[in-house]
Amino acid sequence: MSQSSPGEQVDQALSDSGLPTPDVVVEPDADHLARAAASALVARLSAAQAVHGTASVVLTGGGIGTAVLRRVAELAAEPEHAVVDWNAVDVWWGDERFVPVDDPDRNELGARDALLTTVPLDPERVHPMPSSDAGFDEPEEAAAWYAEQLSAAAEDGRDLPRIDVLMLGMGPEGHVASIFPDSPAVSDDRPVLAVRGCPKPPPTRVSLGYSAITSAEEVWLLVSGAAKAGAVAQALSGATRQQIPAAGARGRRATRWLLDADAASELPREQ
Repeated sequence: MSQSSPGEQVDQALSDSGLPTPDVVVEPDADHLARAAASALVARLSAAQAVHGTASVVLTGGGIGTAVLRRVAELAAEPEHAVVDWNAVDVWWGDERFVPVDDPDRNELGARDALLTTVPLDPERVHPMPSSDAGFDEPEEAAAWYAEQLSAAAEDGRDLPRIDVLMLGMGPEGHVASIFPDSPAVSDDRPVLAVRGCPKPPPTRVSLGYSAITSAEEVWLLVSGAAKAGAVAQALSGATRQQIPAAGARGRRATRWLLDADAASELPREQ
């Protein structure tokens, strides 16, 4: 991976918050990005297990998120990369469409097809967000239930479990999870929330909120494509999270922007 550290691009208010300055990693194209992110994820989960005995990850959907999971599945099948004990990995989701369980719009289906059915996960450690036909009449009920699941998995004295890596995609307008610019979700302090009226269909969703996202040890933003270059540049040069929600996605110990060259094309070049 090639890496630059354009500190001048980062929102000064965020830099002053005590959180680490984001790292920016640029790969030549989406395929290289998926491969690099997958290798890094395997290494990070293995390292977490070496310290804690377990590891935890929050998954994202979308084309690049699913491509990363497919590459992780390939690595898991290679003896030299079989370093993760998948029975000791907790899997969560950053957001989900509030649609029936077999709807192809669900992020869960893509994740299961790409990775989760190919590695020996403990079913009790896989935590999908509820579907609309899972006994919840409203997305608010589903969100409250998922918040309870997160709380139940937390250590004593904490409201949220340890999350080693939280992966997010980003939309062309800068949304992450199901937090869209200038939407109520931007200022909602709950760890999990129902989102209605999303500008991108399906309009009704369940999403982690910022209090959950920023509790993660590491937040990785996986972004591919020239259509997202403008939002990437804004997020790394002072936009507020109301303007570009991705700007507010920060990890406790590290924030990594993992980009392909197209997505990075509007970042200032180092002198």
